[in-house]
Amino acid sequence: MANYHIASSILSANFAKLGEEISNVIDSGADIIHFDVMDNHYVPNLTIGPLVCEAIRPLTNAIIDVHLMVEPVDRIVPDFAKAGANIISFHPEASRHIDRTIGLIKEQGCKAGLVFNPATPLHYLDHVLDKLDLVLIMSVNPGFGGQKFILEALNKLKTVRKRIDAGSKKILLEIDGGVKVDNIAEIARSGADTFVAGSAIFSAGRDNDLHRYDTVVAALRAELAKV
Repeated sequence: MANYHIASSILSANFAKLGEEISNVIDSGADIIHFDVMDNHYVPNLTIGPLVCEAIRPLTNAIIDVHLMVEPVDRIVPDFAKAGANIISFHPEASRHIDRTIGLIKEQGCKAGLVFNPATPLHYLDHVLDKLDLVLIMSVNPGFGGQKFILEALNKLKTVRKRIDAGSKKILLEIDGGVKVDNIAEIARSGADTFVAGSAIFSAGRDNDLHRYDTVVAALRAELAKV
């Protein structure tokens, strides 16, 4: 079986108990904390910033994967690096100079990722793929949690998987949006190895009065074991 990673998006967590939520979801088997940053400019929503990242960093040794849905992006990269991010990803539309932004992330000691919205063409990878550590395919339009999975994302995953496999560098291929127990296996077959799950974990856990979320994460992994 491939080496799969479950990234729990805290966008769907209970922010009144955020520290507890993060500890519980990692203890339940998630690998990565996915940190959605929205600015009410690039996307029509406003979420959390570097101070929240800094506050949760001492609570876990897990990877903190920061997804910047902000424009412009360069100004805030150093703030998140200082706050404890391990991976920082951004949208090509939010940067005037994509190669420079990737370099800035690396200079700050973080791994760099590039994010593709459902209608964003993949040609942005043409001259920078070898510099990336992660490619994130959005299977919903960014800005809100709990949206329905856009099936065209599967074709994008297949295309990017071929491009990654044609090279020699290990690059994570992440999917974000509408990932659930009933579709995660199909998504994995299309090439993803890292799966962002927000409402699928936190909402399902609360609905069943499970604040450890262990049964949800176990169900996701059981489906991945079938691939």
